Parts: sequence; structure tokens; C-alpha cells
Amino acid sequence: MEFRKLRYFIAVAEALNFSKASLLLHVAQPALSRQVQQLEEFLGVPLLERSPRGVTLTAEGRLFLEEARSIVAHAEASICKVKAFARGETGELNIGYAPSVGGPQLAPAMAKFQKNTPKVSVILHDLSGNELAEGLRAGSLDFCVMQRPRGKNGTGLAFEALQSYPICVGVATSHPLARQKAVSLSLISGEKLVVFRRKDFADYHALLDEVFASLPGVRRPANVVECDGANSVFTEIEAGHGIAILPQVLVKVIGSRFKMIPLTPAPAPLEVGICRSLKHEVTAAEEKFFGELRAVAKIF
Repeated sequence: MEFRKLRYFIAVAEALNFSKASLLLHVAQPALSRQVQQLEEFLGVPLLERSPRGVTLTAEGRLFLEEARSIVAHAEASICKVKAFARGETGELNIGYAPSVGGPQLAPAMAKFQKNTPKVSVILHDLSGNELAEGLRAGSLDFCVMQRPRGKNGTGLAFEALQSYPICVGVATSHPLARQKAVSLSLISGEKLVVFRRKDFADYHALLDEVFASLPGVRRPANVVECDGANSVFTEIEAGHGIAILPQVLVKVIGSRFKMIPLTPAPAPLEVGICRSLKHEVTAAEEKFFGELRAVAKIF
């Protein structure tokens, strides 16, 4: 059954006159009459009783008018929903992020996005690096704001760098190194190291390997404790239980809890950006959010 035939029948049933309906629809009367007749043939019942003075609805016609109105209204609503989704105005976004590196960029981008597209539901997922990568591959996350995944964690994923941050050493304010303007790797080789838990943060340990491999002969400090999240790492440093290798972006998160000192010579910076599955089809709403993230990165 053609959607057009339903609209034609509704117009005739409401006007109770083919001539009036044809004017409203801007359709020639013979063509309109033929379309309604074909609808009746398809249904196998008469919908209208025709006379020189006009038409009246049969009992079947009155019932079908209610159904046709419902069908057309539902179809038109569905069309509006699809068009709004295609414009990125509706939908749901499941966004993963690592608060320690992704939060500073994500918060202002999200505020701007939700101001411009209030009908898109945004759900944030605060996860470890490994969980972010797995969530993207499993399809439970649409995209993530995270550091560039390395090795196995990057399998099947696409990454767009938004910002790069120098690598620093985080020390308690009472630590002797806190007075330094820059610290070499050789100076910290004898220190105790606070790290993120390897089984949850494989990318962080790959970063540590790269940092210490940049200066052959410099011994990597023995791990004093593995932490399950950023706040635990920050607390261990603040308490003076060890030092940590961290990206400079954390200055925006930690405030004055401890000191962040640049490393010299400077290792390769940490890249933070948008990560998604190569199998994931990017929606219009996601593209809008990406635009906000890129705009924020330019002013950071």
C-alpha cells in the first residue's frame, strides 16, 4: 500500500468531495479518484459511497479513516525523528574517558555540545585505559577521549590526536627535587616509583618503557606501589611515598597537591585525543561533538 494513497483517501474523506480534495492536494481529480479506487480494490471493501452531490463514508471507510490518520501521523513522526537524527540533533552518545588526561578537554566540549544539541543524551564512562579500549572494540562505547593506545590496546582502533603534553615527574612539595626547575631521568633512577596498575593501564606502562628507553643506561626505579586510579596515585605522591612519571596536563587536575617538574632531556610528549573503533559508523551527533573537542584543543 502506498503512503500517498492513504493521504489522498484522508483528504477526500475529510472534504467529502473529490473536487475540493483535488484542490487541496493540487492533484487532478481523475488521478485522485483513480488512486482512491485502487486503495479500495487493494482492501477489497468500499470506503466511499459516491453520488452527484459528493461522497459519504461507509462503515468500513469510517474505521479505515481512523487507522489511516494514525498510520500517516506515525509515519510523519518517524520521518521527523530520522531527519533530526541525521542532522545530529537527537540520539545517545556513550563516551569513555580517562579523567586524568581526558577530563580537562571533555568538560568544556560537553558543555558547548549540550547547549547546542540539548536533545542528544550524553552518558560518560570513567574507565581505565584497558577498559576504554575494550569498550570501543565491544561497541559499548561510541568514542573515547584518552591517550593514544599502544600495542595490543590499539588493535582495531583509530586515533585522532588533539593535544600533546610534556612528560613530567610528580613529587611531594617536601621532596628535595621539588626545588628543581627540571629533573633528569638519571636523578630519579634511585627513587621509589608510584605507578598505575599494569593490568588496567597497559598504555601507561608502555609510556614508562619509552621514557626510560630514551636514555640508555638509566635504571628504571623499582615500583613501590601500583594504584587502581589517578586519585590513588596523587595521594601516594602527596604523602611522600614515591614519585611518578605523569603528563603535564595533570597540573589542571592536581592544583597545589604536589609539584610537577619537567623532565630533561624531554621525552616524546603524551598525545591525547579522540579514539574510536574502526568498525564504528560515526553519527552526525558524534561529528558535532568531535568539532567541539577540536575547538577546545585549539584554545588549550
